[in-house]
Amino acid sequence: MNHEVAVTGLGVMAPHGGEPDTLFQALLQGRSAIQPVFPDLPKPAAAATAAFDETRWFTKLQLAGVDRVSQLAVAAADMAMRDAGLGIADTDPERVGVFAGCGMGGAAALEAAYRGNGRVSPLTIPAFMPNAPAAHVAMRQGVQGPVLTYSVACASSSAAIAEAAKAVQRGEVDVAIAGGSEALIVPGVVVAWQAMQTLATFQPGEAAGAVRPFATDRSGFALGEGAAFLILESAERARARGARRYATLAGWGLSSDATHLTKPDAPGQARALRAALRQAGLQPRDVGYCNAHGTATRIGDVVERNALADVWGDHLDALRVSSTKALHGHMLGAAGAIEALVTVLALHQRQLPPNANCREIDPDCSLNLVTPNESATPLLEAAISNSFAFGGTNSVLLFRRA
Repeated sequence: MNHEVAVTGLGVMAPHGGEPDTLFQALLQGRSAIQPVFPDLPKPAAAATAAFDETRWFTKLQLAGVDRVSQLAVAAADMAMRDAGLGIADTDPERVGVFAGCGMGGAAALEAAYRGNGRVSPLTIPAFMPNAPAAHVAMRQGVQGPVLTYSVACASSSAAIAEAAKAVQRGEVDVAIAGGSEALIVPGVVVAWQAMQTLATFQPGEAAGAVRPFATDRSGFALGEGAAFLILESAERARARGARRYATLAGWGLSSDATHLTKPDAPGQARALRAALRQAGLQPRDVGYCNAHGTATRIGDVVERNALADVWGDHLDALRVSSTKALHGHMLGAAGAIEALVTVLALHQRQLPPNANCREIDPDCSLNLVTPNESATPLLEAAISNSFAFGGTNSVLLFRRA
């Protein structure tokens, strides 16, 4: 039996705050959380960091060996469970699963080890391993079902949500805690990304507007940090316990480019888009909004536009598009989760976050972008969230109004 998959809880710890609606309202208003970081680096750098008080979630003793990436995950997952009105006492712990995405793991633990002048914490390995966030969430929530980590770069947490949905749909778990986390704003990681020439350049005082998806003058992305989790359960179970349903996760598509490690591929992305539509039983014209991967790189934005054009065809102009990375940065392993959460809220509230900082759209990126101060979409019934990763993994999540 295939169950309908409902989203019943949302939890987030992001640069704009620790409440889903706080984040969403900031995005609707076009408020950027991107600011300069690490002034001592050879080249100017900008990122979006989360103001996070770990003492709300951990004692000093508990924090030993727990990297920031796991701290953020524990907080966001805990808030998602509370938002869903669930505790471990309400469920069979063997019927609950954690499905988490994490691209790079505990960057702060690694940075400390490299810069420790020979003094390396014995807890460095368990702190930086990519599955630590999922393990800490499981321990905090008492989860005894599947606890799995997906590490496919920028598609990590989107793929995790898709895999969680499959488990709920097939009845393998009753409740899935699905999402991801990333915390890599440390000098070594920033310098490594600068060396790839994918990070946005900016003039002094202009860091907040440095990321300009689909714009003629785009120059790349800024890193972000945070965590987001969705609670997934069958619609029947949600109805039986009187739970609020934010949306239905109706379709998902996963594909591989199999062409290049870092250069995206429109046919590969189109395969994931078609797969999500096919599973949901929808046509392109049925989907009103796309939260784009939109990294503001010269090649990436054009490829994503071409993939959407290939699938949507004559209906492309009816699809509203925006990339919220312009405001909260690119969270890599957590990007798919936070953007899925934003897409769910856009559908739930029928309001669309703008594609910020795009003063002039690149003709090669011709899309119907959401502009600032233009958010209401009273007829929105379905929306997608795109995550297209280094390594060639593509993940698309398709949500419908509950």
